[in-house]
Formats: sequence, C-alpha cells, structure tokens
Amino acid sequence: MDNRIQEIVVECQRQQESCTYTSTALYSWLKEVRVYRVGFITLPIVFGSVASAKILLKGMEYEWVTAVAALLAGLFPAIFKALDLDVSIKAMSDSAHRFEVLRDRFRQAAFIGATKQVTELEEEFRELMARMDEARNSSLAIPERHFNKAKTKIEAGHYEFGANKNSQPSRLKDPP
Repeated sequence: MDNRIQEIVVECQRQQESCTYTSTALYSWLKEVRVYRVGFITLPIVFGSVASAKILLKGMEYEWVTAVAALLAGLFPAIFKALDLDVSIKAMSDSAHRFEVLRDRFRQAAFIGATKQVTELEEEFRELMARMDEARNSSLAIPERHFNKAKTKIEAGHYEFGANKNSQPSRLKDPP
C-alpha cells in the first residue's frame, strides 16, 4: 500500500476516535444540563406554591418559609435566563450531532477511502478536516468530568459495533 494512503488512513482513524470522545462527552454534558433545565423550570412552581401557602397558614413561624420560597421562586427564572440554558442545550445538541456525523465520515474514509487513489483520498480528507475545524470552532468547552465519563463508556465498549471487531481497512492488512 502507498505510504501516503496509510498515513491518511491512520489520521482518519485518529480523527474518528477524537470525534467519538467529543460527541460522547457532549451527550453526557447534555444529559446533565437537561436535568438542570427541568429543575429550573419545576422548582419555581414548587416554591411559588409554598409561598402561596401563607394564605392558608396564618402562623408567624411560616412567614420566613413563605418569604424564602417566594424569593427562590423569583430567582430561579432569572438564573435560568442568565445561564442561557435553552440556547446551551441547542448548541450542545447540534455540536454533538456534528461530531457524531464526522466520526462516521472519518471511519468511512479510513475503511472505504483506503481503496481509493491517493489524490481522491487526500481531497476527501481535506474536506473532512475543513468540516472538523468548523465543528471545533463552534463547539463549547466541555467540562473535564464529561470527558472522563466518555472515556469510561468508550473503554467499556458502549460504542463498539459487532461489525467493527477485528476489522481494519482492507489496504492496511498484510498481503497473503
């Protein structure tokens, strides 16, 4: 096999792995942020209900509880808006999807592209790297704990397909 093709195939595999880690970390972070979002939406309703209990509970000992509940019911929507969670969820989801698509394209370039001519494979690789640069530029900074979760999941085989076991690009295999 042409040495240049082999180098491009190896780099495609490296980029595929990078995309796998990035998309998995983004999905992990996305799950966490969705839980926060549910909390920021539901807790003000609960706190508002507790604050309105002052109408039913006339004792002085409940004034602090209802006042704190009213304060929190008012703060949560402001915090939610300040954190811009709705936009962050959309951005994370879009970015995770973009890296997932790139992962598949790099895998295809490594396995199928390895059977192409050098010039064809180089052009495909350049296009994929341009898309990768674009994805990286628009991606958010992922907290380290989500990369660690992604690493654990990937190493446990959560993203291994049966078809991928013991397979290599055909041009990388040693001749008989």
